[in-house]
Amino acid sequence: MSKLYVISNRLPLTIEKKEGVYVCRQSSGGLVSAVGSYLDSDVKGTFSDITWAGVPDCSETAWRTAMASGPEAKYNYLPVFLNKRRYEYYYNGFSNSVIWPLFHYFPSFVDYNAAYYAAYMEANEIFAESLLSVLKREDTVWIHDYHLLPLAAMLRERMPGLTIGFFLHVPFPSYEIFRVLPKEWQRTLLEGMLGADLIGFHTLDYAAHFLSCVKAVLKPERDGQYISWRNRQVKADAFPISIDYDSFNDAYDEHEVAQIRRSYVEMKSDKKLLFSVDRLDYTKGISNRLKGYEKFLEENPDYSEKVVFALNIVPSRDSISKYAERKKMIDEYIGNINSRLGNMKWQPILYRYKHVSFNELVALYTACDLALITPLRDGMNLVAKEFVASRRDKQGVLVLSEMAGAAKELSEALLINPNDTAEISSMIKYGLEMSADEQEQRMTAMQARIMGYDVVEWARDFFEQLKTVKELQLEFEVKFIDNITRVDLVDKYSRANKALFLLDYDGSLMPFQKLPTLAKPSEELLEILRQLAANPRNNVYIISGRNSQSLTEWFGDLNLGLVAEHGARVRHVGGEWKTDLTNDDKSWMEQVEKIMLTYVGKCPHSFIERKDFSLAWHYRNAEPMQGTVRARELYDTLKALASRGKLNVLNGHKVIEVRNSGINKGLAAGKIYDSGKFDFVLAVGDDQTDEDMFRRLARVPDVFTIKVGGEASYARYNLHNPFMVQSLLETIAHYENAPTAVKA
Repeated sequence: MSKLYVISNRLPLTIEKKEGVYVCRQSSGGLVSAVGSYLDSDVKGTFSDITWAGVPDCSETAWRTAMASGPEAKYNYLPVFLNKRRYEYYYNGFSNSVIWPLFHYFPSFVDYNAAYYAAYMEANEIFAESLLSVLKREDTVWIHDYHLLPLAAMLRERMPGLTIGFFLHVPFPSYEIFRVLPKEWQRTLLEGMLGADLIGFHTLDYAAHFLSCVKAVLKPERDGQYISWRNRQVKADAFPISIDYDSFNDAYDEHEVAQIRRSYVEMKSDKKLLFSVDRLDYTKGISNRLKGYEKFLEENPDYSEKVVFALNIVPSRDSISKYAERKKMIDEYIGNINSRLGNMKWQPILYRYKHVSFNELVALYTACDLALITPLRDGMNLVAKEFVASRRDKQGVLVLSEMAGAAKELSEALLINPNDTAEISSMIKYGLEMSADEQEQRMTAMQARIMGYDVVEWARDFFEQLKTVKELQLEFEVKFIDNITRVDLVDKYSRANKALFLLDYDGSLMPFQKLPTLAKPSEELLEILRQLAANPRNNVYIISGRNSQSLTEWFGDLNLGLVAEHGARVRHVGGEWKTDLTNDDKSWMEQVEKIMLTYVGKCPHSFIERKDFSLAWHYRNAEPMQGTVRARELYDTLKALASRGKLNVLNGHKVIEVRNSGINKGLAAGKIYDSGKFDFVLAVGDDQTDEDMFRRLARVPDVFTIKVGGEASYARYNLHNPFMVQSLLETIAHYENAPTAVKA
């Protein structure tokens, strides 16, 4: 059973010196709370041991002293020590003055300091070195958040067999935002994340942004949420992080919570109580929230002295100038509102700048009439979920920013645009006047959703997906043919009585050209095929997406079998072309061609290839980013059309193709194989359309299936390019006295 290593910027412990003695306590924060709740559940059946690695908030001496005298630890801890200057540049510098503002859509706040980037990479290298001193190949690593984006790739490079999951706790920006980073930084961050096997985000939008950035910057092959990267399949998916629902819900009746709640209820008396709690951060929309509340008071003077807003701001990153500026501005704004709209008996805002304990937090959640949570951009926002979970009385109103990840799940909240102060004002009024029945109805629905996908279920879901991805990687393992495999292949061919060759053409036997008509076979290739086909024990088929006219023109005089349009038409050796279709309806072609023509207009240098039974839209000559975007749009449009009829839509190599259902290379290859008693089979292809053939032949013993290129595949082996395929076929074609040669 493997060990689990949880990696985060900070360890979940805070070391403090009290009365000359170092003591440790559990740290606060969403990440610590979420991951800690999962680790505290019964995970011993999944992992043999748990270690949490991160930077301790103290010196090495203090750490050793506190650990020696402290209470028994929940898990093992692996401290990663960074000197003060490096940590400052890595944490406050690159992490929080570059990645944080950019990923939260504040590009003007980014400080493009090369020294920050260098320290960030150095810090991640130190993390990697610390981990590699203890990791084993069979272990599982779970990396968290934007501080450690390059770490997965660093570990993968030195220990390829590791199982690595990465979860990003903040938003991932669109390509238009991400691209403002220097290109080296872009590649480093994306390649770093792709070192993981599974990359988790809070929402599908964030995952889609990441996939778009990867496609634009690194240009790998992609199939839906899977990316083919350096001989592995990597998945990007959404896992909306949650909370320990029971701990918040059960706390409602705890004595200390009830006692604190009573004091707040007495304090507010007959007034309505609004409540907000946030870290000090420009992403939290505190200024707009105050403006919205101010507007509410101005537009609803009858609420004067009948409402109070309890605002708690938790100190954060005070040493960064943007944060200090933000605090000064908030302090002054609150003072202005209280002095202008309040009086000697009533302060519209009760403001506190300090950390808040769990019991007091739950007391405020359950005493308030309305929670006001309005971030300008937030990865998830667990405060919203905590508020909902704590309301065992099923009362209270949640006003929530639609820019928070939590808004995707908490759709029964009053959702607002955090930049629209008028909407904030109107929703405060609506929420304060909402009936008890409506409050209960909305709260019940939100609680059911959070309870069904709590923090433990979130982590379990992540690890189940991680296991699935690793299993898929084993299926899709990239294994390039080496000399030993080549000798084995030729040896098995030499012993065969009847051999079958199934050879894709474009990208497999010949490189792609700008136009399909330019990809004519070379004389060298034709000679190799002629020699192969001349051997009476060989049955050679070109199995292609090309139409029958092209294949006849190029290979018609050779002793070959030909399969056109992925299996729609077949010509066996010495025979005539036959249509092999159960569905030969072509009525759809006019409508599909009109749609494709629209995309030819939208995407310069794309073009349509018309075949007898299919239509293909090629974008290999288009500008890469534009081609990718338009291809995805066209694919989605055609998939919707295909769902209403008997059509298949193929997303191939720089091509979107539509054909009748019931046609694929797997069916064609299966029929050919079943027609003869072959004791040697070699199948070669380079595209998604060839995966059907590889899957069908996977059941054949000792078959040699070869994917051309470095992408993972159902094929058993890979070769780098068509020229290496030609070289292999030439070796086989020239082979006369194979057993003797092999023995030699």
